[in-house]
Amino acid sequence: MDNIIETIDQVAEANPKRIAYDYLGRTNTYGDLKLRSDAWAAKLLTMQLKPGQPIMVWGGQTFEMIACFLGCVKAGHAYIPIASYSNAERLVMIQEVSHASLVIAIDALPDIALPGLQVLRPADVPNQHPAINISQAVHGDDTFYIIFTSGTTGKPKGVMISHRNLLSFVNWEQRDFKLPAQPSFLVQAPYSFDLSVMSLYPALTSGGKLVVLPHDVTQDFKQLFATLPQLQFNVWVSTPSFAQMCFLDPTFNSKQHPELSHFLFCGEELPHSEVLALEKRFPTSHIFNTYGPTEGTVAVTQVEITDDILAKYDRLPIGFAKADTQITLDETKGEAGQGELILSGPSVSKGYLNNPEKTKAAFFRSAGATDNSYRTGDAGFFAEKQLLFYSGRIDFQVKFNGYRIELEEINFYLSQNDLVRYGVVAPKYNRNHTVKQLVAEIELTKAAQDKYSEAELTRRLRASLAKQVMPYMIPQRFVYRSALPISQNGKVDIKQVIQEVNQ
Repeated sequence: MDNIIETIDQVAEANPKRIAYDYLGRTNTYGDLKLRSDAWAAKLLTMQLKPGQPIMVWGGQTFEMIACFLGCVKAGHAYIPIASYSNAERLVMIQEVSHASLVIAIDALPDIALPGLQVLRPADVPNQHPAINISQAVHGDDTFYIIFTSGTTGKPKGVMISHRNLLSFVNWEQRDFKLPAQPSFLVQAPYSFDLSVMSLYPALTSGGKLVVLPHDVTQDFKQLFATLPQLQFNVWVSTPSFAQMCFLDPTFNSKQHPELSHFLFCGEELPHSEVLALEKRFPTSHIFNTYGPTEGTVAVTQVEITDDILAKYDRLPIGFAKADTQITLDETKGEAGQGELILSGPSVSKGYLNNPEKTKAAFFRSAGATDNSYRTGDAGFFAEKQLLFYSGRIDFQVKFNGYRIELEEINFYLSQNDLVRYGVVAPKYNRNHTVKQLVAEIELTKAAQDKYSEAELTRRLRASLAKQVMPYMIPQRFVYRSALPISQNGKVDIKQVIQEVNQ
């Protein structure tokens, strides 16, 4: 495959009645997908947008969202997915960083002023349209989508993923993961989380089906355990922590899901114990562990976790690098025998949108190279046959429930609160080296100590953070201390706080 949009359209033209999307029993065909994505593209081409200007898309996991994504790309624009469960402030921050002049509101926008920003809704886009000239679509090194991650100073970073980046990833997944023909992928991750791409484009370019488990369902155990047994799919894509949650459902097994043959995990460390539990419930399935930052386009390594690997390693490997990607170690960082993982290859992003300083700090291009390299901030090491192992972060960025979180971003907002003198968020790890909790360690101002109970302080700090960060970034515990450890430079010693939280 050498063009994603052309391939999806070819599938649609050859199989217009094949189901492409299943949202809790409401289905749409490939014919629907082509018709609706062309309609979005036709509408966007009539608007006065700067060439290549990114478009924000606000919504959930509906069919209209993916049709809109493809419409943006067909019209020559990258899309920026923003989950509609986000707070309004995040929408404003992304607009400030991206300089987008248009937001497509698939779901209703929050009640907030958006000066100078055009709003386009599905009702504004009729299905009647002229033929779309596919030559104007995003291609080559043009940006295909932009995922906004956590930032360290209150501003999120927009990772630009090009058509070439995405093409490298999708071709690799379709080739190396032993997927079924016309696969049916579970879509559990919101589209603002790049794990969703592991389902989205491998399915659509192969004539497969997307089977959606919406975000609001996954947030309610009763709904989740009533809905999951009704879904039919053969490729599971999620973080390990979400699968662990599903273990609470006794019907999560091969008897209820006889067609489920593949598990693809990404976003956080896969525990040894979880694979053992999966093997008992799905004894004939293929279980793949993968690794990759958003900046590397979803994932760049994979390994099938076999019985031999389980017997040999307590802490599981994250895999072998894909054929077009080189992973090297910067041994000046990390503990002895390890180093910072450096990625080089065609799936490495060109950088952060409108942020040359952060781009220069994280990305570089070696002399004579045609691809970017990216400093991941992850520590790791190689075993025999270039099998890669992950050993943690070298900075203060963590993965929690699959989401990448800059602890310093939460710290930044805590420090802005009038109740807080010093505030640090520390990850608390379980025995599988996975973050199980975010703990806010707080040294209060004198006025706050005298005025409020700890319960009221926690309520106020949670409410404040809820307006400033994503819900998954709000700490689960707040601990109030008379004093936090201070380093020689006069700042809170974050490493010591993390060590104390994990003692």
